Amino acid sequence: MGDVIYPAVFLAVRVASRALGLRIGIRGDVNIPSTGGAVIVANHVSYLDPFAVALGAAGRRVRFLALQELFDHRVCGPMMRGLRQIPIRSASGATAYDAATDALKSGEVVGVFAEATIAQSFTVQPLRTGAARLAGAAGVPLIPVAVWGTHRLWTKGRRELIQPLLPITVLIGEPLRPRSHDDPEEVTEQMRVTMQALLDCAQREYPCSGTEKWWQPEHLGGTAPSPEEAAARDADENATRRGQVS
Repeated sequence: MGDVIYPAVFLAVRVASRALGLRIGIRGDVNIPSTGGAVIVANHVSYLDPFAVALGAAGRRVRFLALQELFDHRVCGPMMRGLRQIPIRSASGATAYDAATDALKSGEVVGVFAEATIAQSFTVQPLRTGAARLAGAAGVPLIPVAVWGTHRLWTKGRRELIQPLLPITVLIGEPLRPRSHDDPEEVTEQMRVTMQALLDCAQREYPCSGTEKWWQPEHLGGTAPSPEEAAARDADENATRRGQVS
């Protein structure tokens, strides 16, 4: 079913982007291998980031690791399953790591947002090591990606989808090639530094001034929370969520 649904959704995203007048700039897509498995690791600033990454993936289909709650949703669930995305916690008991490893070894591309949540500071937060471990175990390249501009359409606490001519940038960096015996912590830190450099480039070259704007990071003159403030907000949100569940 994914052979039918993925191209249809991909086409719908392209059509919607053009209809909304979005100016999507993609650079470095030559770093996406034309065949074989690969792990794409992108920063996370918006709920729309998976679509931006998919557009930048040089025609390769990307299977993202996603929260189980999206698969349980009555609207999102059928689409997530139809697109063959990978639940982080599967009801069948299979782990996301095993499913992603199998996909990589069969030549598919897996997408990971290793920050695990949207970065409210609009900088690259500390990354989890799963992507590095996956790439090392499967013997596939680890590809850094920076996405910028999608957050102006839809991010935590803000949604304004109609913004004609809004620029969106997708920068794809040169792949890292971790080996199975490499330290995943070291590989992950190298990936984080590379992703932040890509994001710095995207922010520096962005055609709109973000001075004193909510969507610009603090260190570039915007009013977004600092990384420390953003981490505190995330901690409060997680505590509230755990309290609601219990």
